[in-house]
Amino acid sequence: QVQLVESGGGMVQPGGSLRLSCAASGSIFRLTTLGWFRQVPGQERELVATMSDGNNIIYGESVKGRFTISRDNAKNAVALQMNSLKPEDTAVYYCRVTQLRLGYTYVYWGQGTQVTVSS
Repeated sequence: QVQLVESGGGMVQPGGSLRLSCAASGSIFRLTTLGWFRQVPGQERELVATMSDGNNIIYGESVKGRFTISRDNAKNAVALQMNSLKPEDTAVYYCRVTQLRLGYTYVYWGQGTQVTVSS
């Protein structure tokens, strides 16, 4: 099992910045893709950014050029730097980790952290 602890959410004005962090613990061998998703009530969870163990990065279209994902393999952590935030970025942000174990891919989610962008 892998446990994920997120931090860094909060409220910020439009144009501001926030940094989210997620640390993995437990059986943390062979973590492959680390990333962030977000969800607004009544809507589907959507991709924000993911980063593979080969450093392949995928960003959601709405955050390209504003958000930056990074990972620290030594600390089994992933971060999301969010700049130029907009009200439409308001959502619960979830850390997601995939793990390759005995030929299967397991997916783990964090508990979510609220990000609110409002004046």
